Amino acid sequence: MTSAATRLRERLAAGPDGRRRLLAAPGCYDGFSALLVEQAGFEAAFLSGAALSLARLGRPDVGLVAVGELADAVRAIADRVDIPLIVDIDTGFGNALNTQRTVKVLERAGAAAVQLEDQTFPKRCGHIRGKGVIPVAEMVGKVRAAVDARSETLIIGRTDALGVEGPQAALDRAEAYLEAGADIVFVEGPRTLEETKAVADRFAARVPLVHNLVEGGITALRTGAELQDLGFAIALHPMLLLHGLARYAPEWLATLRGQGTTDGLDILDLPRLNAVAGLDALLADAATYA
Repeated sequence: MTSAATRLRERLAAGPDGRRRLLAAPGCYDGFSALLVEQAGFEAAFLSGAALSLARLGRPDVGLVAVGELADAVRAIADRVDIPLIVDIDTGFGNALNTQRTVKVLERAGAAAVQLEDQTFPKRCGHIRGKGVIPVAEMVGKVRAAVDARSETLIIGRTDALGVEGPQAALDRAEAYLEAGADIVFVEGPRTLEETKAVADRFAARVPLVHNLVEGGITALRTGAELQDLGFAIALHPMLLLHGLARYAPEWLATLRGQGTTDGLDILDLPRLNAVAGLDALLADAATYA
């Protein structure tokens, strides 16, 4: 059976015309959210560091999640869905040797691709102010270490330097990470169409490119169609499910507190929720061992 990493690599390959078909990857944070992404027909899911931090810890994305917590989430998701999982590994959880161990642990857990960024530690969400970046040479070493550690998992080299050192420095950093062996390049946070086009003009013909489409984020582009036209390969939608939950859950809870009942709420009841989760198939499997 073809591995998830191989399937992802093949999906991201350029077509006969030299262009790539955009892959949309909604964010997930546990087995059920990943299952919803798969059932909706998406070809990949993204384990967002911000989504995991918010869902598991109730805290914003400021580097609080530990590698063991991340690995637990990857194992749960990979056990539940078949689509490739792209995993945000932040800064690799330390230096080059830490990065190697992180890549090995997460590849064994089920990651098809890992996204490694060049922020200082503790890192923070790419769309939050106050970021810092490590020296280029240090990050190049970490990318090389990640490449040496993996068997099949794709390595995404991400730079957050655009908002720290400027557009040209960010492009040069991305070039260095590509030369170090990254399979995919990610310049986080282009603030204008011109900055986004500069990324595409330099890299799209040579390597798959990632872009973050975050609701309320700092980037100029808002749609997959725009990214497709520019030649990007992956559109991440890291926070969609949590943004929706945070929007509507307070209303549901207010209804319950005020009325003492959930009758009338537009939500799934238990039988339909179990159907989504695959209860009938699970019980049928159990019956074969009775």
